[in-house]
Parts: sequence; structure tokens; C-alpha cells
Amino acid sequence: MYRLLVADDEMIERAVLVQLLEEELGDQCRIFQAENGREALEVYEKEKIQIAVLDIEMPGITGIEAAQRIREKDKDCCIIFLTAFDEFSYAKKAITIRALDYLLKPYDEKELLLVLDEAMRIVDEYQTEEIRKTVTETTAGSPEGEDSGPGAAVVNGTGGDPMVETRLTDLIYQYIRDNYMFDISMQEVARTMNYSEAYFCKLFKQFFGKNFTAYLTEYRIEMAKKMLQTPTVNIKEIGKAVGYADSNYFAKVFKRVTGESPSEYRGHDRV
Repeated sequence: MYRLLVADDEMIERAVLVQLLEEELGDQCRIFQAENGREALEVYEKEKIQIAVLDIEMPGITGIEAAQRIREKDKDCCIIFLTAFDEFSYAKKAITIRALDYLLKPYDEKELLLVLDEAMRIVDEYQTEEIRKTVTETTAGSPEGEDSGPGAAVVNGTGGDPMVETRLTDLIYQYIRDNYMFDISMQEVARTMNYSEAYFCKLFKQFFGKNFTAYLTEYRIEMAKKMLQTPTVNIKEIGKAVGYADSNYFAKVFKRVTGESPSEYRGHDRV
């Protein structure tokens, strides 16, 4: 069971979110709650939280400050911020936190669940890597450590210039189209475009109408749907071709987006 924390000082918003997560992910996650940043840190320490969904604006210790303290101790915790458009100037302080994503309130439930699916996949990868490191260290000595993630540079925005915005949108789309089959991340694309993570998320939502993780996932599934039109191509190979090395995870995400498993979708298309 994944250990997931929801921290939000708005009781009703928090209750609605927790109820959604219990209904959708209750069989996969143990869900914990906190009403402020201080309590979030306490729960994180006590329960060894793997995924933290943090409201940015909380009294006392903010979501940003809580995330910074978590990141100081844990480079692998998946951090997801809840925020609003007018909070992005504040969110720029978070460039070294390496958040998985920034969800804008009011968030779209489908987008949120896609981000959490991705967070669970990343947790699995981290755990697999830890096992691999343990085996390596036991058999061959301790390997050299690696730098745990750069902070992207903060640069000026588009300035509202339509031509600049169109060009930037084209560049982002081109990057996704050329690299969707690889294990790319929001941080990687933001760094390529020379934006901070927080500001890039704002621009991405503005340009594409949804957050990066949801857009990338849906783009991959659209590519998979096209490949499924060819009945001789193995479904597992299709998953790999669109960026999902784990066939079970591919099937899970495909069903999350389309409502059908890949085999069901293929069968339906054959009719």
C-alpha cells in the first residue's frame, strides 16, 4: 500500500479530496490527512509518507516550507502542489523542491488521478532502484553518488506576445511529440525551455488547458489507440512504444483514460 498524505487547511476541500482518493485509490493507498504544514511534517515523519499532496497556502508552515523540509530529508518523496494562478509568484521559490506537478485549483479530478498514477509508478521505480543499489553495494561496494536534481533557472515569461506564445507552444508540443516514448518529466521539459518548474506549469496549463502529466499521458494513449488499430502488433509492445515499460501500468493508465483496457478497446474497434 502506498502511503499518501493530503495537507490542506480548508476542511471541506480536504474532505472532498480525501473522499475522492478513498473511492478511486483506497485499495492501493493508505491516505493520511493534515490541516497545516506543521501537522503535515509530523505525519510525514511518523508514517514515512511516499506521496504528499500539499496545498501551498497554509497558515504557519506553508506547503512550500513543508515540502522544502521534506526534500531535505527525502529526495524520493513525490510532492504534488495544490495552488491557484495568483500564487505562482510565490511558487517560484519551490524550484529546488522538484515537485512532480502543480495542480491548479479548482483541480480536474481526472488530471489529479493521472498525476497520482504517475506518482505511484515513480515510487515503484525508486523502490526498485533502492533494491538494486543495495544488491550492488553488497556485491561490489558503494557506488558514487549522483547529484539529486538540478533547479531550473527562472527566466522572464512571454510578456503576453501572441507570436512568442505560439512559438513556445509549438516548441513544447514538438518536444513532447519527439520524446513521448521516453521517460520524460515536467522538470526535464521546463529545464529544456529554461523555465522554473512552477512557471512552466503555469504556462503549460495556460497553453494546453491541462497540466503536463495529464497532457503527456493522454497524448501517449492517443498514440497507443492508433497503434491498436493494427491487430498484429502485440499490446505489450505498444505500451513500450508509447513510453510504458510496465505492461500492467500501461493497461491501468489506458483504462483510466478511455474506460476500457487495451484489449477491450482493440476488440471494440474490430467490430
